[in-house]
Amino acid sequence: MAEKLEVKELDQVVVRFSGDSGDGMQLAGNIFSTVSATVGNGISTFPDYPADIRAPQGSLTGVSGFQVHIGAGKVYTPGDKCDVLVAMNAAALKTQYRYAKPGATIIIDTDSFGPKDLEKAQFATPDYLGEMGIDPDRVIQCPLTTMVKDCLADSGMDMKAMMKCRNMFALGLVCWLFDRDLNLVANFLKEKFAKKPAIAEANIKVIQAGYDYGHNTHSSTVNVYRVESKTKEPGRYMDITGNKATAYGFIAAAEKAGLKLYLGSYPITPATDVLHELSKHKSCGVITVQCEDEIAGCSSALGASFAGALGVTSTSGPGICLKSEAMNLAVIMELPLVVLDVQRGGPATGLPTKSEQTDLLQALFGRNGESPMPVMAATSPTDCFDAAYQACKIALEHMTPVVLLTDAFVANGSGAFKLPDMAKLDPINPPYVPEELKGKWTPYMRAENGTRYWAVPGREGFAHILGGLEKDNATGAISTNPENHDLMTRLRQQKIANIQVPDLEVDGDNDADLLIVGFGSTYGHLRAAMDELRQKGYKVAQTHFKYLNPLPKNTAEVLSKFKKVVVAEQNMGQLAAYLRMKVDGFVPFQFNQVKGQPFVVEELVNAFEDILKK
Repeated sequence: MAEKLEVKELDQVVVRFSGDSGDGMQLAGNIFSTVSATVGNGISTFPDYPADIRAPQGSLTGVSGFQVHIGAGKVYTPGDKCDVLVAMNAAALKTQYRYAKPGATIIIDTDSFGPKDLEKAQFATPDYLGEMGIDPDRVIQCPLTTMVKDCLADSGMDMKAMMKCRNMFALGLVCWLFDRDLNLVANFLKEKFAKKPAIAEANIKVIQAGYDYGHNTHSSTVNVYRVESKTKEPGRYMDITGNKATAYGFIAAAEKAGLKLYLGSYPITPATDVLHELSKHKSCGVITVQCEDEIAGCSSALGASFAGALGVTSTSGPGICLKSEAMNLAVIMELPLVVLDVQRGGPATGLPTKSEQTDLLQALFGRNGESPMPVMAATSPTDCFDAAYQACKIALEHMTPVVLLTDAFVANGSGAFKLPDMAKLDPINPPYVPEELKGKWTPYMRAENGTRYWAVPGREGFAHILGGLEKDNATGAISTNPENHDLMTRLRQQKIANIQVPDLEVDGDNDADLLIVGFGSTYGHLRAAMDELRQKGYKVAQTHFKYLNPLPKNTAEVLSKFKKVVVAEQNMGQLAAYLRMKVDGFVPFQFNQVKGQPFVVEELVNAFEDILKK
């Protein structure tokens, strides 16, 4: 009989699942993160997969990873390196071991480390552990493929179907290692495979086998760990990706405004999941159209807005280039439109499955003429809901196109999301033209805040024409008058400047020697770096931009308050350049990386320490 396990409690732990693209690492990681969120843990995830549709099996370029960081309290990043690495084959061990901490526990499928597997992974000797300097005592070496075959021998499943369950055996081992309740995993699988109960049962059986293997074989040599939630706020939670949260934010905004939601989109990585998700919600009045190209996606969304709906279009950086003409049309017509840009590595096709922040200046200025447009950036997967909701609110209440920036990191990553109370969300009140203006109204007549009144076509007494040619401010007729064009340009600019956005907040030390500045998805990494520096005794603060145009009113006040300021971003300095343009005398330090990968907190801490010592 196995000895009684010692259960050690941890504040946080990082697990990385890795294997071939077809090994189901994304699913295994998603299930583990969902179960962790269900028990109240803070979570942050990072899917890391190749752009190849299907790389050769066992090849170094075909390895797919999924990293999960769970914590007793709030978790800000997916973690720099993992405490547990699951490597389903030799190539996964070869490419992913660099993401493991010294002393990490490693789980491998020894059936996938044969001579041919080692040759594909470019190992020089059969002693792959010794070659990589890995202590065998830290490795759970399991004949995983053989055990899955044995477990499902009487299931009636063919070999291909059985091999698809290998990821569940690895997941069972991880659930044993972290003392997870398998009933939660079983419930997830029963729901996911509700229409295929036999597949659900097979996967549940394999997970139990993996759990039992860990318990019976390694109970006297490997510790089991528990990450107990310490801050459980009452409510209903779900593990949600940024793309799904964005879709939900759009739905909530349309519901709050009493409008139909229309999405015109052309599939593009990593934004396509928003189209997939919204297409499931016809019962909520959502209309989705997969258009023939990016131009049609944006133009059809603008047409939906003209007709009185909430028009949204989704894409990534290459699509923004194509949509820019229709976005400009939305500017001059002054119609509500939300343009979602899920940023990825560029230029051109670039790194389609990797993450960057390189579209900022394109979003701010990438159009012809003076074409001011509000720009926002979501700070985390769960913040994507609020960012999408607020982008819709600004678009509808100020009759303007709005660019919402996310990126592959927050779009594909996930967090524990507390379902919001619709009644507590901010109201959305579009500026419909008052009935008393009937007979006197012209298309560019404005409310007190400078916003053009919205007359939905078909409303009696408010017939009008909009278009891409400049119009007379008073009559709405086509005009080439120089003074009128100057006036309309300034009115469109002032309308955006009048939008009220929240002030910048500063976390950390008020008398800090260094202020860390970023925008969008880097929030968690920069926050973790600040916390670590403060633990070392440095006086450090952080402020972060979610609203980029217009900037918060206190931007200059905050940036000029501190002795040293560093702007950290995943591009070559676009935010720093923009802030220098907007804030007189602002000359920050800069930290820039364009690697297609999230920041590494340790690297940030080292770089910021160097600045503090100057």
